[in-house]
Formats: sequence, structure tokens, C-alpha cells
Amino acid sequence: MIEEAARELKLSYTREYHDSFIKEVNQRGLNFEEALTELLTEEVSHRRNRSYQRRITQAKFQQKKYLADFDDTVFPETSRKQLRVLTSLEFIKRKENAILIGNPGTGKTHFSIAIGIEACLQGFNVQFVNAPNLIIQLKEAVTQSQFVRFKRRFESVDLVIIDELGYLSFDESGAELLFNLLSNRNDKGSIMITSNLTFDRWHECFKDTTLTAALVDRLAYQAHVIDMRGESYRIKQTSSWIDSMTTN
Repeated sequence: MIEEAARELKLSYTREYHDSFIKEVNQRGLNFEEALTELLTEEVSHRRNRSYQRRITQAKFQQKKYLADFDDTVFPETSRKQLRVLTSLEFIKRKENAILIGNPGTGKTHFSIAIGIEACLQGFNVQFVNAPNLIIQLKEAVTQSQFVRFKRRFESVDLVIIDELGYLSFDESGAELLFNLLSNRNDKGSIMITSNLTFDRWHECFKDTTLTAALVDRLAYQAHVIDMRGESYRIKQTSSWIDSMTTN
């Protein structure tokens, strides 16, 4: 009876754990109010955790990274302050953009994923994709006459993270599709972009200086533009590993 009622009311914790919960209540001698309070508290916690996991899964992060593991001490004080401002997630509430620029291996992807996961935990909907894959998805959407639907879904999330802009250049159709997508989303929600190229080199990706200038103008207006150039984490970690091996 309890399981059926819990299923009808969509109380997943109660449905799964009611037997063990009743035993614990009896063992601890809780009165009705105490037992009900604990049950509802567990139900809320269980539902929140399921919601967190659903948002993280839907975001399609390529790996799990967390702010607690991010070392910002390698950057100048100005960059550290800018990065810490983003961790409050206020920029998402204000629908502002963030652009992280730096050479490969300096932690741009780590930080962007960590921000995305933290946003999921705070109740925001996030979409993560690297730039080359996004171009492929856009072209497939056009081929399947699904571009409008794709764009609508893209615009519906609170934060879009586009990783690795600049590692590969786009053909003309890909560049135009991406320009259209980002231009339409701008001001409707936050965009975070990681790139190994400074703005004056973005034309190397888009192959059109006019289109590039228009896109930069839209994305960078009142955006958080952060210089993350520095020593590569991966090179530093590899060097440390080699040193540890040679000293053992």
C-alpha cells in the first residue's frame, strides 16, 4: 500500500526505502512528527540529488572537474579575481558572457566544466560542447531540417559552454551557422567560451573578418574576458612526474 501510494505521488525515496525507514523509526522510538519530518527531509534531499544528477547528465560534460581542484595561483592577481567573480555564478543570473583565453593546458576546460557542474548543483540548466562537435551538430540539424528546433533548445538553457574555439578552423557554412546560433542566443542566456586565440586571431577560425568582428562585438560586450595564458598544467604535471621517477 505504501509503495503504491508513493509511486502515485512520485515519492521515490519513500517508495524505495519505506521498509528500512519504518524499522529505523521503531528502533529510535521517534514520535509521528519526528518521523514525518525526517521522512520529508530525506525525500527532498533524494529528489534534489536526482535533479542534480539529471542536469549534469544532460549537460554532457566530457569529464568531471570541480572548483575545489582548480589551482588559480598560477595566474596573475587580476585574472584570479576575475575567475573568482565567476564562481559566484552571478554572471549566469545576469545573462552575461565569459570568455577564457589562454594557451593549451592552462586549465580553461577544467575551469569551464567546474563552473558548469557548480551551476547544475545550483539549479541551472547547462549545455557543454566543444566547438568542432558543435559545427558537426549544426550541419546535421540543417540536413535533417531540425535547425530551428536545435536553436530553440540551445537558447533554452541558462549556460552554454563552448570549449576549444580556435583549435580548428571552420568552412564558410559552418562559420555562418555558428555565427547565427551565437548571435541569436546572445542576451537570452550566458555563453562561456574557451579559446587558445586572442580576439584579433578569431578570423583564423571564421575565415571572414567582417563576420568575426560582428561576433566578437556581440559576445564581448560587457563580458568577462579573462586572460589565462601561462605555463601549461599538463607540461608542469608531466615534468613533476618525470622528476619523481628519476629521483626514486
